[in-house]
Amino acid sequence: MTVARSIALFVLAAVAEIGGAWLIWQGVREHRGLLWVGAGVIALGLYGFVATLQPDANFGRILAAYGGVFVAGSLVWGMVVDKFRPDRWDLIGAAVCLVGVAVIMYAPRAA
Repeated sequence: MTVARSIALFVLAAVAEIGGAWLIWQGVREHRGLLWVGAGVIALGLYGFVATLQPDANFGRILAAYGGVFVAGSLVWGMVVDKFRPDRWDLIGAAVCLVGVAVIMYAPRAA
């Protein structure tokens, strides 16, 4: 159950961080206004809070592993929201990152 909880928290963190960054991008680059920017700032703050809920107590490990989730999640966000079409190198890179996440977070460790 701990691995499933950890994965769910990574997904929630990715939605908050990537969504927050996207909202700020829309507010500034697409001239949608300060409400979009403000919503993005709130979402980014939520991301910071969600990261603290991970079962592992090591900040460095959580953030390092989350980096791989961020890479893959950003491509998924781009595909779903912006109709971005990743090429095979994007997909291979994201897969490598997710393997890194699995090694960092879920490899057996001595207690």
